[in-house]
Amino acid sequence: MQSYRSIFRPDLFAGQTVIVTGGGSGLGRCAAHELRSLGARLALIGRTRSKLEEVREELGDPDTVIHAADLRREDEVKAAIDIVLAATGRIDGLVNNAGGQFPAKLRDISLNGWNAVVANNMTATFLVSKEVYLRWMEANGGAIVNVGADWELGMPGMGHNGAARAGQANFTYTASVEWAHSGVRVNSVVPGFIASSGLDRYPESAHGVLRGVVGRVPLKRHGTESEIAAAIVFLLSEAAAYITGIQVRVDGGLHNNARSSFYTVPDHDRSKPYNGFPLYRPPKMLS
Repeated sequence: MQSYRSIFRPDLFAGQTVIVTGGGSGLGRCAAHELRSLGARLALIGRTRSKLEEVREELGDPDTVIHAADLRREDEVKAAIDIVLAATGRIDGLVNNAGGQFPAKLRDISLNGWNAVVANNMTATFLVSKEVYLRWMEANGGAIVNVGADWELGMPGMGHNGAARAGQANFTYTASVEWAHSGVRVNSVVPGFIASSGLDRYPESAHGVLRGVVGRVPLKRHGTESEIAAAIVFLLSEAAAYITGIQVRVDGGLHNNARSSFYTVPDHDRSKPYNGFPLYRPPKMLS
């Protein structure tokens, strides 16, 4: 298999263990491949064991720890961290990537739907981060990267996700201060519209918006999974040793163009994507 074409040095995470939640597909899978190519010992946690097994097989690394868990449940989170520590003896990095949401207007969201999205995207981040902090990072330091979403202008059409991501961001800011004395850095990566397998989970009614958004993106394209993974890797690395409590937007400039009424970005093809992942396949709904 062709190796991952990372821009980082191959031994960057040698001797370190990194947990990736939601590591069985999409952004988590890509990040796992890059981190492994850089020497990390991986622990992949997700809801579906078969997907985690497929990624471990892709990695060609039988030492990769996999564990299926519902990260909204504190008992299952504790059990997952037990397994990681028993297998690897340490947790140097945590990527809180697991999550999920669906398009819906506020008036149509049930309480169960609201609670599920908040639990997936905010509560799980808190539970896993807290357990990793208490069990390893409080005494030994480490780095946490939360994968979020751009909530700052509201999120009409997915208000439950906007609320959850705002809470996740506030957790990031707070933890970066409270845990700094332990040598723990906490940051967030905020993807824009990324051409990842996750797009295929949206209903067909959303496909037009997902395809057409490139018209509003100043760089005039979707992002790649590798472009998110690279931001995650940087924030986990020693190069980011003085960076904590920030959100890094990887969105092709969309956030800064969201309110523009007096300027239209001309069509162009000047933004060249970075894709270091040889197993990447674009989502079917974009083909």
